[in-house]
Amino acid sequence: MTPSRPGAASSGAASGTGAAGARIGLAAVGTSLACFLLTALLGPSAMQPELRGPAGQPPYSLTVHPSPHLVIGLVAAGMITGTAGLALCWRAVHKGRRFHPGALMAAGLLVTAAFALMPPVGSADHLNYAAYGRMAVTGHDPYVTRAVDVPGDPVISEVEEWRRTPSVYGPVATGTQALASWVGGDSVRLTVFVLSLLNALAFALTAWILYRTAGTAERRLRVALLWTCNPLLLYHLVGGAHNDALAVCPMVAGLALFAARRGRPGTVPRSLGAGALIAVGGAIKVPAALVGGGLAWALARDGRAPGGRGAAALRLAALAAGALAVTAATYAFTGPHTFDQLRRAADQVSLATPWHLADLLLGRQNRVFIKIGWLALFAVLAVLLARALPRARPAEGAAGTGVEGERVAAALVLAWLLATPYELPWYSGFAWAALALLPWSRFDWVLLAHTGALSLGYLPARDPKLIGLPSSLDFLLDVARPGVIPVMLTVILIAAVRLCLRRPDPVPAPGPPPRAAAGSPG
Repeated sequence: MTPSRPGAASSGAASGTGAAGARIGLAAVGTSLACFLLTALLGPSAMQPELRGPAGQPPYSLTVHPSPHLVIGLVAAGMITGTAGLALCWRAVHKGRRFHPGALMAAGLLVTAAFALMPPVGSADHLNYAAYGRMAVTGHDPYVTRAVDVPGDPVISEVEEWRRTPSVYGPVATGTQALASWVGGDSVRLTVFVLSLLNALAFALTAWILYRTAGTAERRLRVALLWTCNPLLLYHLVGGAHNDALAVCPMVAGLALFAARRGRPGTVPRSLGAGALIAVGGAIKVPAALVGGGLAWALARDGRAPGGRGAAALRLAALAAGALAVTAATYAFTGPHTFDQLRRAADQVSLATPWHLADLLLGRQNRVFIKIGWLALFAVLAVLLARALPRARPAEGAAGTGVEGERVAAALVLAWLLATPYELPWYSGFAWAALALLPWSRFDWVLLAHTGALSLGYLPARDPKLIGLPSSLDFLLDVARPGVIPVMLTVILIAAVRLCLRRPDPVPAPGPPPRAAAGSPG
């Protein structure tokens, strides 16, 4: 979306069109969230694993046992209306309409709290988290122990698809899982509730950091629409209780600390702290560490300026020292074998990606070519996106080193998301958070299309045999996921490359403060 001057289209026919689109967009976002919340409230289903434990313990839901057609239809409707609603809201902003960012933030946080009180939906990954935490507190090593190795345990035995897979998550993630298991004991229900609560708190804290670091009302509105009130993220990260939210939070905190919109960016203490925070995110999920490359590039770029080499080298050393100290401290508790499963996972290709089409053509025995290909694609995309992503406007008052670091960090994360051969819908949280720090651009649309398509590709993200998926829905797994969605994502990837090769939009001059026209949503 091309940035527009606030209030530039707030009169006449354009104003009426923008107001109507804004209302419809908000209604669609609300409908989407209602679909997701209702799915969670209905209780165990094809979209929600049953949680064993005392009935009085949280999280809470009904026990309606809805049909797979109903819950999958509800989630599909929520994804479609949520994607369309965000698109309409963005277009309304482009036309000069303005929402109250505080109201949107409050609505998103209320939905976050509601999701945290109900069982997770969409996948069974939270059962894996509970099992790895249980292994840790009962003396087993989750990086070598599989669920099948501990038969009869009341928590570990509840794992569904990944019963023969040790943990692929970092030591900080294992620590949070162990904390949840220590609180939950033998109860899967209470353990999962603690995990959900931690994820919801991380999502809310990320929202607060993004909101506080936004320099203008327009940027705060952007944060609300891209993160806090984004129905796709609320569904995956909070409603699905995926620990990506835990990794994104310190990642964003590190970027915000480094950028320092108030004060000097990239100073030695800020660089040290940013490196440490980003390493915490990487010790939960590795993609969070990618943003450190953006900050390192910004500091190295400063070092090329006359007289800036020594100071930049010192700050770059501080960034690396903070990251290495946290990495060494966290991985010392788990040992080098922590990376074994991660190395094995690096050879995987998920069904709903463009690389699945290459996998079919080359055969699984030739995945080394896919590994080389995706790394090359990632490098090319990172360079193209670093040149094409928007720069902050002068009126936003952000300093150069910090903003350039954020921009290149966003380029690295978005390039990884578009290029990686293994991804799931909730991985997109890293890119949404990174882009929320930047001004509006056409790449927002790329990410929206990518997340929407990938989300539809994982309906449901559970083993069809375990949930008793009716044969009438087999097309979701036989046609949509391995065929339609990879083609759609290939088209989106090509569109992203074409956008990168276009001449960038000029930085607009600061406009007058936005005015809320009569009838505009509040």
